[in-house]
Amino acid sequence: MNAIDTNVWIYSHDTREPVKQQEADRLIDEVRPLVLLWQVGCEFLAACRKLQPIGFTRDDAWNGVADMQTMSERVVMPDVELWTEAKALQERHSLSFWDALLVASCIRAGVKKLYTEDMGSPRTIDGLILVNPFPPKP
Repeated sequence: MNAIDTNVWIYSHDTREPVKQQEADRLIDEVRPLVLLWQVGCEFLAACRKLQPIGFTRDDAWNGVADMQTMSERVVMPDVELWTEAKALQERHSLSFWDALLVASCIRAGVKKLYTEDMGSPRTIDGLILVNPFPPKP
């Protein structure tokens, strides 16, 4: 099972970053099986405001989330126990709260790879492999 972090979904709509947009689109088309984490959908809707200068509207953001759902086998919902799991991950791996919550959701959902530009990828956290789809060019 795989998951894609918010930043990758945002890049897929950001024409100001054509290289990252192309790589994000390729990844989104190819990575399967895919789950959508609730947090990623919420963050996507909030972060899309950064795309307003290029004409990306609120309706475009909601359509984007609908597309994310269609491409995914399921949406992974949080529950209250996730806070305890996130706290433990935060303490053990020096993650921000939001990153720890995302990692905890992935681990609980059986995700093996999380494609993210964040969290110091490439890295493995409790069996979850973090993959940066935009590695720096040498």
